[in-house]
Amino acid sequence: MAQLNFGGTLENVVTRDEFPLEKAREILKDETVAIIGYGVQGPGQAMNLRDNGINVIIGQRKDSSTWDKAVRDGWVPGETLFSIEEAAQRGTIIQYLLSDAAQIAVWPVLKPYLTTGKALYFSHGFGVTYKERTGIIPPTDIDVILAAPKGSGTSLRRLFLAGKGLNSSYAIFQDATGRAKERVIALGIGIGSGYLFETDFRKEVFSDLTGERGTLMGAIQGIFEAQYNVLRKNGHSPSEAFNETVEELTESLMPLVAENGMDWMYANCSTTAQRGALDWKNKFRDAVAPVFADLYNSVATGNEAQRSIDTNSQPDYRVKLEAELKELRDSEMWQAGKVVRSLRPKA
Repeated sequence: MAQLNFGGTLENVVTRDEFPLEKAREILKDETVAIIGYGVQGPGQAMNLRDNGINVIIGQRKDSSTWDKAVRDGWVPGETLFSIEEAAQRGTIIQYLLSDAAQIAVWPVLKPYLTTGKALYFSHGFGVTYKERTGIIPPTDIDVILAAPKGSGTSLRRLFLAGKGLNSSYAIFQDATGRAKERVIALGIGIGSGYLFETDFRKEVFSDLTGERGTLMGAIQGIFEAQYNVLRKNGHSPSEAFNETVEELTESLMPLVAENGMDWMYANCSTTAQRGALDWKNKFRDAVAPVFADLYNSVATGNEAQRSIDTNSQPDYRVKLEAELKELRDSEMWQAGKVVRSLRPKA
């Protein structure tokens, strides 16, 4: 484990240099990793582990679209693809990668298979952190660990195939075997992490829920809408409004930030852009700071978790969700975006 300086704060991180894939394979050589759920995170983690030489099986409901997807991805029924119960029985490490709501529903089915010495792996601290609300209380004689890629399973897989990696956090909630740490680090390397940074289940879920509702998804969509609408109300065309609001950000500026940081992106923009950005950044920061404080408090008090549990557990949840997503998809801004993306030069 390396100790690195992040802006004056020292953090413990694990890199591929000090923990190579060969070491991960050695640690996991006698394990069977059973991945329960093949939705958002499951495919990327499962296929990366498989490609890295780890013994992986999938547990999924039969006669479902995700079962069929697993078959298309090369998982073989009866050999590497099983029912949830059979996969959980066969696995020594169980990666619980269902949605938060599905984890609550399936927990009574899974729990009998969490026998002494196994490891229960999460990629989100939700179920355990809010155990009073979810009922997910692991047995005391198993390891309970977490490796959380900082991005979608799709991104994890794409970066893996490109020879890159997606950074992940890791945490240990319970070490019953004395092997929890080596198990979680080996899995983190196996799924294709760029590097691993240490956290705990509570901090992971607090930061994750804040990020999703904040700059990663909720806040950025709200800011997009506000600027796009102002431009449209002042006579700018949909193409101009979308390009100045979204396309330039995602195609030009954010790649520069990813490459070398915000200061480097600023340095590669015009002096007029630099001056305006520096003049206005504090106004935006101060305007949204109370919203972020309110958001974090809502996460910390469990209100966000309870709302997710209540809404996502409803029988017609997916129907209602699709209606909300359709409204977003059909909005003028994202219809303009569809046209703009179609006009990008083909490689």
